[in-house]
Amino acid sequence: MNLRTALGGLLLVAAVLSGWALLRDRDKAPEATGDDASRDYVLHDFEIVALDEQGRESTTLRAPLLERTRSDETMTIQTPLFLLPDRDGNHWELRSDTGWVSANGETLRLTGNVSGDSPRVPTVPPTTFRTEQLDVFPNENRATSDGLVTLTRPGMIQSGVGFALNSSDKTYQFLSQVKTRYTPRQ
Repeated sequence: MNLRTALGGLLLVAAVLSGWALLRDRDKAPEATGDDASRDYVLHDFEIVALDEQGRESTTLRAPLLERTRSDETMTIQTPLFLLPDRDGNHWELRSDTGWVSANGETLRLTGNVSGDSPRVPTVPPTTFRTEQLDVFPNENRATSDGLVTLTRPGMIQSGVGFALNSSDKTYQFLSQVKTRYTPRQ
């Protein structure tokens, strides 16, 4: 027997054994290890529409990834987009790099490139705000930030450190280092 035939035979046996091992283990579920063991569930490329008591859309969430942590029942969201309808059915857009939701759903923390944009319709003046961090309390209809927030509307730019928004009475306030610049409309 020459060396080439012996190597060919060994490779054939190795291939058959590898195939048999793969077929034997194909029905076994992979074991959860490390981070996988700590997650209840993971959603990929999803959209969730939450309804209010009257069955109308209250919030829509789109994101590429949501993970729920088993130990504390919190959720982390990658690049979330929240669509918040106004009373006319037009949507405000709220985005960030990451999102975190408390176990009871009472706190939403957005971090990194947080942006809010008004609906793009003629009846709503184009309004935007930008910050690095925003805490949202949906059940209380309010949002806060300890960081720098910049709000832009036609003819006006406002900024300040610290921000509080009450969406039920549509009021907001800057808490310190407030600057306002009025620009004439063209």
